[in-house]
Amino acid sequence: MDNLFESFGIVRKSATVLASSTNKERQDALKAIADALVSRKAEIYEQNSLDIKEAEKAGISDSILHRLLFSDDKLKSVTDGLCELASLKDPIGLAREKRELDPGFILEKRTFPIGVIGMIFEARPDALVQIAGLALRSGNGVILKGGKEARLTNRKLIEVIKDATKDFSFGSSWILGIESHEDVDVLLKAEGYVDLLIPRGSNAFVRHVMDNTRIPVIGHADGICATYVDKSADLDMAIPVCVDAKINYPAACNATETFLVHKDIAEEFLPRLNKALAEKGVRIHADDKALAFMEGAIPATESDFHTEFLSLECAVKVVSSIQEATDHIQSHGSHHTDAILTKDKKASEFFIANVDSADVFVNCSTRFADGFRFGLGAEVGISTSKLHARGPVGLEGLMTTRWILTGNGETVAEYSGKNGKPFHHRELI
Repeated sequence: MDNLFESFGIVRKSATVLASSTNKERQDALKAIADALVSRKAEIYEQNSLDIKEAEKAGISDSILHRLLFSDDKLKSVTDGLCELASLKDPIGLAREKRELDPGFILEKRTFPIGVIGMIFEARPDALVQIAGLALRSGNGVILKGGKEARLTNRKLIEVIKDATKDFSFGSSWILGIESHEDVDVLLKAEGYVDLLIPRGSNAFVRHVMDNTRIPVIGHADGICATYVDKSADLDMAIPVCVDAKINYPAACNATETFLVHKDIAEEFLPRLNKALAEKGVRIHADDKALAFMEGAIPATESDFHTEFLSLECAVKVVSSIQEATDHIQSHGSHHTDAILTKDKKASEFFIANVDSADVFVNCSTRFADGFRFGLGAEVGISTSKLHARGPVGLEGLMTTRWILTGNGETVAEYSGKNGKPFHHRELI
């Protein structure tokens, strides 16, 4: 344990140097990582192949295998993301507020890195690269614990990232990989070394992290996302949107798990939805009203509407009103991402006002809930918390602020008492 705390201390020292590095140096480091990933992809793919073989022997589900695969497409996606991050405005030192308390007496709120972030995430090697890139761009040190299924791939990726940044002023110690459950237990006790924890996984796991650490935690447990097809929806548009929301990447946390369909269009729409999803191999759990229009579907249970399938499965329910749809989402969803398909502006505004989720979409796929697609460069995850950061957590979510007050010898006594000077609090930005 002492050795691990020593390693955490080294990350913290390196993070201090990283936080004061220049914008150009961090941009160049991101590009160097992207180049290294491409030039050493054969090494990465070899380790990923070994991880996949072991996972298949262990009988791992198809959804986890899909996340585990580090393919050419995923390599391109993460390297594009790193280049996008490099092109974004430097997040360090931005003035969020600036006001003059008195002539020449200036108060500013500026952005600074949080410090060291501990990230515990599922078996997605591409997520490791995204997280590392965001940490570097935002000037934060990072401690990474990926899913055990991706152990060899993650180890190789961290090696490549370290080698790519070792010649920069901040070196390679800003990033550290840990692997065992025992290491995670130490991480949860690393108050003073780690400033923020971001767990990604099951509800039970996220709750375990929150209950066993004094370090601040942000993140989400489940991605039980719903798409509501309103009675005024353009049905020709709704079909491809619903299909994309389910099958584009069913193992993702922003894939739609539940379709809610207004009763007035059920007879016309549900057979079309059933055919479109069935052609893609989707298994459908339908409530009693939906079953009448969805040949081959199986009866849904109440638990199906609380389930994050993460596979080619979904639940379908017929609702009598938009109020019933939003009530269902509030009681069964996970406050991650929910969408309405409608041509009625009042309906969309009602949905936006009444669905308390991190992402609320109108007439598009829930799969757009993503830091890269939002223009954040990438994300460390989706936060369903209402404090600090909500939705895709990109660079802004990895920053904190400091108040900077610059004066000319002012004292509180000058502004106190019967004859004290008034503040004029003039806004400068």
